[in-house]
Amino acid sequence: MYFSAGYSSLKATRFAVLLLGLLVSGSFSTVAQPKPLKTENVFIITLDGMRWQELFGGAADSLLNDKTFVGDTAQLKTLFAGSTAEERRMKLMPWMWQTVSKQGQIYGNRWLGNKVNVSNPHWFSYPGYSEILTGFSDPEINSNNKIDNPHVTVLEWLNQKPAYQGKVAFFGSWDVFPFIINEKRSDIPVNAGFRRAEGKGLSSREVFLNELQEQIPSPWGSVRLDAFTHHFALEYIKRKHPRVVHIAYGETDDFAHDGHYDHYLKSARQTDAMIGQLWQFVQSDPFYAQKTTFLITTDHGRGDTPKDAWKHHGKEHAGSDAIWFAVIGPDTPALGEVKTNGQWWQNQMAKTLAAFLGQEYTSKREVGKVVQEMIKK
Repeated sequence: MYFSAGYSSLKATRFAVLLLGLLVSGSFSTVAQPKPLKTENVFIITLDGMRWQELFGGAADSLLNDKTFVGDTAQLKTLFAGSTAEERRMKLMPWMWQTVSKQGQIYGNRWLGNKVNVSNPHWFSYPGYSEILTGFSDPEINSNNKIDNPHVTVLEWLNQKPAYQGKVAFFGSWDVFPFIINEKRSDIPVNAGFRRAEGKGLSSREVFLNELQEQIPSPWGSVRLDAFTHHFALEYIKRKHPRVVHIAYGETDDFAHDGHYDHYLKSARQTDAMIGQLWQFVQSDPFYAQKTTFLITTDHGRGDTPKDAWKHHGKEHAGSDAIWFAVIGPDTPALGEVKTNGQWWQNQMAKTLAAFLGQEYTSKREVGKVVQEMIKK
């Protein structure tokens, strides 16, 4: 009995000494929880079918001078030509290369071995947007038909949580988005296609946009002009201050399908300016300033060859699985253009979006991993 008691006392003494040493050395503090992220709001922004080639190289000379695809080659060269890829891309998307490249990160320059790809086998819009928002590829989502998405997106998943319920919104130019988001089940407000701003307390600008949208025809039956999507979104954001927003611009894809390289380039530059305007507003609004992250990407790429392949995408057009993404916000290291060899995937967006909000997104299927490089450790 004497030995047992003494042994227990000795163990207690050693434990006390060890505990005191840990406290003094600060070892417990090194095991502390990571610092909380500053991001409280996330905007995911997509440019439909915007090629990585133009993002990183600006206007392509082979297309810039081709009158098959350009109405006024002299004018277009004045706007977008340059002696280097850096000069050309700065002319095309100045906000991306003046702001994101200095304060955020840009991925997907395949000329440097930096690759981003879709993981779905189809390489067109509905499968791409579903992959972005669910975090996985479903081969059975194989058309752009207006069929309700059977899967829960990260937007719907967040909207089910008390902190985000009623604070998630979607704005898009394409009229299929209500089905991709499955608005009936998700209960997320979707303003897409040719829908009007609705509800009480509309701003005077929203009332005017409703009227103007009916008076200005779109060249396409299922996609409105991006200016309406942008300003409907901006007015809603000013008025309602949602915490999670997806804005899906569409013109780049439709002008490309039409074979109008000039309009495709001008639309890309205009969309870049609109995202810049949105970022400027966010930084000026106390609700969002220094607490908001933008994730920017595309749903698919475009074909590489022959010379008219840039108009198309899909499995039969090699290269249209190649995409890109960018990020800017208070928790993202300013790496600029990421030039290292590497492979990233479209299915990583959903979990990364949630991670910025301190959430661990899960689904019934395995989802893509967080892009850890985007988030300060």
